[in-house]
Amino acid sequence: MSNPLRQLKYLPWLSLALTGFATALMVFIGEVILLVSAQYVPGVANVLQILFSPVLVMVVWFAIAFGIGTLAVYWLEKVYPRLVITAGVLWALVLCVILAILVKSLLPLTVNLVGVDQILMAGILVGVFWKGRRYWRR
Repeated sequence: MSNPLRQLKYLPWLSLALTGFATALMVFIGEVILLVSAQYVPGVANVLQILFSPVLVMVVWFAIAFGIGTLAVYWLEKVYPRLVITAGVLWALVLCVILAILVKSLLPLTVNLVGVDQILMAGILVGVFWKGRRYWRR
């Protein structure tokens, strides 16, 4: 009987970790752009108040997390085109992206809107597997 954890050794961890941290960097850049535009562009703060109202806040956070997950798969496909993506690689990508967001949220940055919570983890999971649905059967 083979050990299912044995295949963890053979995953492309460096590529997945770099993809996770690149995604976290893009999230940070997006947060900075959002904060600066809310301060200096008229009307953006009002739109953000509406989007982050108690009625829509859960949907907006899930959509942000979904976008983070799809961005990670897109980055993995474009930057590492020779990488064979399987369901195991997608699971490892989810782990790497969540860990990268966790590291980003622990750093003393001036802008830190996206932190690790249940909605973020579920949204990243759905986003990664929605974008990577053609790789499920490999």
